[in-house]
Amino acid sequence: MASLSTRLLVLRAASLHRSPVHRWLSTRVGAPGRRNVLLMGPPGAGKTSVGRTVARTLGLPVIDVDDDVLETTWKMPVAAKLAAVGGQRFLEEEGQALCGLSASGCVVSLTGSNPLHAEAMQHVRRSGVVVYLDVDLEDIMLRLTRMKVDRIVGQEAGAGASLWDILLYRKQFYEKWLDVRVLCGTGDTVEDVAEKVVKAVERYEGHAADTYVSTRGDSGGSTHFSDVVVEGLATDGGLYVPRSGIPQLDAGEWRRLVDMSYPERALVLLEKCIHPLDVSALDLRTMVFKAYGSNFSSEEVAPVKHLHLNQYVQELFHGPTASFKDLALQLMPQLFAYCLPPMCNYLILVATSGDTGSAVLSGFRSLAGADRQKTGVLVFFPEEGVSEIQKLQMMSYREGNARAVSVLADFDFCQRSIKRMFGESGLTGHLAVEYGTVLSTANSINWARLLPQLVYHSSGYLDLCRDGVITFGEPVDVCIPTGNFGNAMSALYAKRMGVPIRKVICASNHNRIVTDFITTGQYDLRGRPLMLSHSPAIDILKSSNLERFIYHVSDGDSRLVRDLFTRLDRQQHFQVPEPLLGRIQQEVLAGWCSEEDCLAAIQRVHTQTGYVLDPHTAVAKVVADRLQDGSCPVVLSSTAHYGKFAPAVFKALRIPNLPEDPVEQLKKLGSTASRPEMHGEMMKCLKERSRGGHTVCQAEYGVLVEEVEKMINDSFLKVM
Repeated sequence: MASLSTRLLVLRAASLHRSPVHRWLSTRVGAPGRRNVLLMGPPGAGKTSVGRTVARTLGLPVIDVDDDVLETTWKMPVAAKLAAVGGQRFLEEEGQALCGLSASGCVVSLTGSNPLHAEAMQHVRRSGVVVYLDVDLEDIMLRLTRMKVDRIVGQEAGAGASLWDILLYRKQFYEKWLDVRVLCGTGDTVEDVAEKVVKAVERYEGHAADTYVSTRGDSGGSTHFSDVVVEGLATDGGLYVPRSGIPQLDAGEWRRLVDMSYPERALVLLEKCIHPLDVSALDLRTMVFKAYGSNFSSEEVAPVKHLHLNQYVQELFHGPTASFKDLALQLMPQLFAYCLPPMCNYLILVATSGDTGSAVLSGFRSLAGADRQKTGVLVFFPEEGVSEIQKLQMMSYREGNARAVSVLADFDFCQRSIKRMFGESGLTGHLAVEYGTVLSTANSINWARLLPQLVYHSSGYLDLCRDGVITFGEPVDVCIPTGNFGNAMSALYAKRMGVPIRKVICASNHNRIVTDFITTGQYDLRGRPLMLSHSPAIDILKSSNLERFIYHVSDGDSRLVRDLFTRLDRQQHFQVPEPLLGRIQQEVLAGWCSEEDCLAAIQRVHTQTGYVLDPHTAVAKVVADRLQDGSCPVVLSSTAHYGKFAPAVFKALRIPNLPEDPVEQLKKLGSTASRPEMHGEMMKCLKERSRGGHTVCQAEYGVLVEEVEKMINDSFLKVM
C-alpha cells in the first residue's frame, strides 16, 4: 500500500498545474516589498487549492511548501523523507527547510505540520499575514477519508494516537500562530474560502480604516478600538460606534458555532469585531478563556433552560457576582489594561443601579501586576436604589484600587455627574496635570462593555439550535428587562451580525421610559420622578444606549442624534420624526409591568415549574406573555440570580418571617426553590463581608468630584 505522503503527492500532482520554474527562491518575488499571504491549517483544509485561487485573484505568485520548498531542498519526495527519518526528525528538518524560505508578495500554502515548529513560524510570520483556514474537524476527517488518508505526521507506530487526536492536538498551534481566522462553513467551495481569505487580508491590511465614530458626529480623526476602550465616551459627548458597522457571518459560519463552547463562540465573534492589530488573536484568546473559565459556576457560562411552553430562560447570572454584567466585565478590564498607553494612571468611574458595581469591581480586581497598579475603580450608586445584597456585594471590595461610594440620589444623578466630569476639560486637564491620571468609564456607554454582550445573545440562539429546538435560520424573539438599553442594544447588534432574531422585546418596570418612547416616539423627562421598584437595575429614566439605537436606525444620521440629545439635555424631552418611529417599531416591541404583576409572575412560575425568577426576569416574563405571539420561541434574559433580591422574592412566594441577616435569607430561599440552585459565590461573598460602614455622599456634583480626587490620592499617590 502506498504511504500517506505518496498518496498526497499523487493527488496534488493530479490537480495542481506546476510551473516549470519554482518561484520560491529568494531572487523571485511578487510585488516588491509586499507582504506574503500565508495559508495555515490541517491537512485536508484546502490550503493548496485555496492558495492557487487567492494567488490568481490577487495576481501574485503561489508557493506550495511541500512541492516548492521541501522537495526542492531535500531532492526527494516528502514521503521518502518521512519514511527515512521518522516523525520527530521530519518535523525538525521540515522546519529548518522553511527557515530558508525568503520571498515577498507571494501566496504561501504551508504544510499541516509547519505550525509545530516555532522557529520556522516566527521566520515566515515576519514576512506576511498568517491566515488560518479553520475547517470543522469532522469535515477534515471526511475529506481525508475520501483521499484515503488515515495517518498523518505524529501517528508513529506504537504511539497510539488516533487521527482525530492528532488533529485536535494541532489546533492549539494553529490558534497560536494565526493573525486572522477564516471560518470555513460546511459546503464552502474553494472559491468561497478564497473570497473569505482575500477579504480577511484586506481587513488586516486596512487597519487605518477600521475606525470608530461618535454618534453625534465624525471628528475626522482615526479612532481605533484600542482608543475607544480607554476613552469610553467620545469628546463631543456621543457614544462610539464602528464606522463600517457590525460585521456579518454567513449561515455556514453560524452553523460552525453551534457545537462550540461558549469561549470558542466568543473568540470567533470578537475576532470579527476587534481588529487584530488592536488586540492580537493570541492575546484575545488568552483573555477570552480567562474571562469565561472556572469563575463561572456553569460550564456553559450562559445556559438556556426551558421554562414553559415556547418560553426559554437564558441564565446570565452564573458569573462571580450573580449578574449578567459579569459576561462583559470579566473580559472588559483585560481589554482595557491591554490597550492602556504607558506613563499614565487611569481611574474608571462607574454609575450603577445595582449589578454593574460589584461586577466591575470584581472584573478589575482580577487584574494583576502593573495593570492593577495603574488602574483605579470608583463606583457611585444610589444609597436607597439598590438591594441590600447588592450593596453588601459592593462593600465587600475594599482592598486595592477599588471602592464604592453611595449617593443620596438616584442612578440618573450618578450617571449624569460622571458624564459631566468627562465633559469638563478644566477638570480632566487638572487631573491629568496634577495627578497624571486620566478618567475612563466601564458603563455600557463604553463600547468594550457592550461588545461582549452580543456574544451571549448569539450563544442563546445557538444553544436552541444545538438542542434541536430550532434549526438555524428559524426565528426567535428575545425579551429583555431594560433601563439603560445596553442589553437590548447588544441583542440588536447580534441580529445585525446575522442571528435570526425576529423581535427584540424591551420590558420596563413602572418607570417605563423606554416603553413610552418606543410607543410614542417621545422621550419626555419633564416632571417625571424616578420610582423605586422591586427591579432596581432598571430603575433608570435616562437610557444612554438609546443614543446608539437611534443612530443606527436612522442610518447614521449624527446630526439628528446630536440635535435630539442636546434637546434632551436642555429641555428634558424630544420627539423623533414619524418615519423614524416606524423604523424603530419595526426593530423592537416594548411593554411595562406593574409591581403587583411582577410579584405575581414570580409566584405563578414557581407554582407551575418550581423555577424562581428574579424580579427583573419576572418583568420580562410578564411583558413577553402580553406581546409575544407564541409562533416562535422567546428567550427571556435572566439578568440576575433571584437571591440578590431576596426580600422581594419572599414577598412574591408568600414566605413568612423574613430573616434579618442576608445569609439566612438566602439559606431559607434555597430550601424553598428547586431551581435554579443558590449561587455559591454570592453566598461566599456575603459570609465573608466586612461589618464596617461605607461612604455616603450628598447629592452634590462638587462632592462627587471631591471623592474622585480622594480616590486618586489613595490609589496612586500613597507613599509605600
